[in-house]
Amino acid sequence: MTRNHSPGTPEGELDIGRLLGQLLDHKWWILAITALFAVAGAVHAILSTPIYRADALVQVEDMGRFSSPLANVREMLGQEPRVEAELQILRSRMVLGRAVDQESLDLEVTPQRMPVVGDYLVRRGMERPAFAGSSVWAGESINVGEFRVSQAYEGQTFTLEVLDGDHYRFLGGDRDLGEGRVGEDAEFLDGAVRLRVAELDAAPGARFDIRRRSRLAAINALRAQFDVGQQGRESGVFSLALTDPDPDRARRILNTINQIYLTQNIQRKAAEAEKSLEFLEEKVPDVRGQLQEAEDALNDYRMERDSVDLSQETRTVLDRIVNLERQLNELEFEEAEISRRYTPSHPTYAALIEKRQKLQSERDRLNQEVGALPETQQQILRLNRDVEVNQDIYVQLLNRMQEMDIARASTVGNVRILDDAQAGLSPVEPQRRMIVMLSTVFGGGLAIALVLVRGMLNRGVESQEEIEGIDLPVYASVPRSRQQENLLRRVKRRRQPRGYEVPGGVLASIDPADDAVEALRGLRSSLHFAMLEAANNRLVITGPSPDVGKSFVSVNLAAVCAQAGQRVLLVDADLRKGHVHHAFGQRSDGGLSEYLGERESLDGIVRRTEVEGLHYIARGSAPPNPSELLMGDRFSRLLDQVSRAYDLVLIDTPPILAVTDAAVVARQCSTTLMVVRFQLNPLREIDSARRRLEAAGVDVRGCILNSIEYKASTSYGYGYYHYSYK
Repeated sequence: MTRNHSPGTPEGELDIGRLLGQLLDHKWWILAITALFAVAGAVHAILSTPIYRADALVQVEDMGRFSSPLANVREMLGQEPRVEAELQILRSRMVLGRAVDQESLDLEVTPQRMPVVGDYLVRRGMERPAFAGSSVWAGESINVGEFRVSQAYEGQTFTLEVLDGDHYRFLGGDRDLGEGRVGEDAEFLDGAVRLRVAELDAAPGARFDIRRRSRLAAINALRAQFDVGQQGRESGVFSLALTDPDPDRARRILNTINQIYLTQNIQRKAAEAEKSLEFLEEKVPDVRGQLQEAEDALNDYRMERDSVDLSQETRTVLDRIVNLERQLNELEFEEAEISRRYTPSHPTYAALIEKRQKLQSERDRLNQEVGALPETQQQILRLNRDVEVNQDIYVQLLNRMQEMDIARASTVGNVRILDDAQAGLSPVEPQRRMIVMLSTVFGGGLAIALVLVRGMLNRGVESQEEIEGIDLPVYASVPRSRQQENLLRRVKRRRQPRGYEVPGGVLASIDPADDAVEALRGLRSSLHFAMLEAANNRLVITGPSPDVGKSFVSVNLAAVCAQAGQRVLLVDADLRKGHVHHAFGQRSDGGLSEYLGERESLDGIVRRTEVEGLHYIARGSAPPNPSELLMGDRFSRLLDQVSRAYDLVLIDTPPILAVTDAAVVARQCSTTLMVVRFQLNPLREIDSARRRLEAAGVDVRGCILNSIEYKASTSYGYGYYHYSYK
């Protein structure tokens, strides 16, 4: 003897045990779904195109300031760009755009492969099979030397179909645009498309998709593949990386980006010296002209005054004035450079202005001293001052031009390539183990969620205690019978392509020891005492909804009652879809509907069965008005006659929530039982069915809980009592 029971969970609390039980009940479904997702993840990981990663290291050095002939480097070149600025330069269209141009990244040539597995087979080195068709296989390639399109055709995909080793057909969608020859320029669409195929190594019929993207689209695509970041904090060392399905292509493109960045850095540094040199070259002619004018004026004055010389005191003043003019002139050049970088409020610019004002004040003081000299000495001093100042400036400019020219030619950037680009031997994507693991976890989680959601949505009764909780007695709990499921067979009706299942035999006769039959024997005993005080011997079997197993209960309950020595008549009062006749292997016509329609007599519709003492009446042909027939006097007279002739009249009726036939029949019978199915009918549905019967004046004596299954969810949760004694 075995017993399974678990107390119910209090209302309002989360039934953890029931949830765990549901997972155990559906463990094979969970494992199957999890395995399916794991296999799908593995297939995806294997078939996905591998992505390789090339990386390189670049250092941006803090070079400090180089000396400028015109001024200190702080004023001359300003401060070096910050790290973030260098990172933005590396990501800029200036750098990436040149890489697109040099590597022709705006040109896409894509072989047409076999769907799904084509790329994988090519990676495995599979050469063209006999069924290849237009797909491209291992060892087949094309080299496009030139492909130019007008702006209207940028982004449009064209197709090149190989005709033979030297000829091809060019297609635009389904439109044949013409043919071309390898190594020769070909024009299509009135010159809007120009193509030259340098090399063609593919079998006839192979197809390649060709597309010219816009330069901006190619730059954005390259930027999506490119990544750069600083290693460490303020280290000045940048790590550059590029991903691509072709490792050699990734390495080549990244090296190109490195070289472009290095070149532009040098050009950017040399541009400062170039601007300063241009400024000096503009000043030299003016200074040379001023020097010539000053020398001519001095010579003319000396000839006029007959070679007047400077006194020692005047010579000293002249030297001081020339020195001040030299300093003021240098400040003028510096201001010209600084004004292009800073506003007058900048500290560097303000310091220069302050220094110039001091020198000008000193020069004004010396000019006052000059005013105290004799007229001749004053004039000769001024003329000598102009000559010496202009001569000094001119020589200084020439020297600085030479120095700046040398600085421009010898300019080096502050970028140094530490590591050239190298691609890894193993792909970085897809991460096969991670994909399989995540897909497995996702599949398992999804399966568990589906099971739990299904369990939450399926609130059918699972124990007799639930039914008794709404004051409805449970007369029997019938376990699910595997043998009965084997007896089921599928039949089809018109307009029902899938059909429905009907019993193919009487379980009580085929397997009398089945647990379900034993449960019905217990029901027989309960009914014997329940019907002792009943007004008649008529028992109605109904249910809230279809597919609860009421016909199974009716047929086998009638059989076990007959086996106990009673004379039993089973009436199929489901005139619409009754299938009691299938259990006895007969047809439905010539049954109750024909009798109620006065086309058959009572003796003509009562049929014998193989079970001693058991007779039955089939439903007959489906009538258009079953409720009206059951409400007629002829049906009442039939019940009166068979009640006198038999010990038990058991009537199988339609579901009460679907039609009113069950209420019509039950009003003429003393005992009514309602069959509900395990985990199918919720309590509110059972209660609604009872209220509908009571509204028709029918007292529901109790319930039969049918098709109970022993499950972990019910064992951990509500539980039920079931005994087996063999």
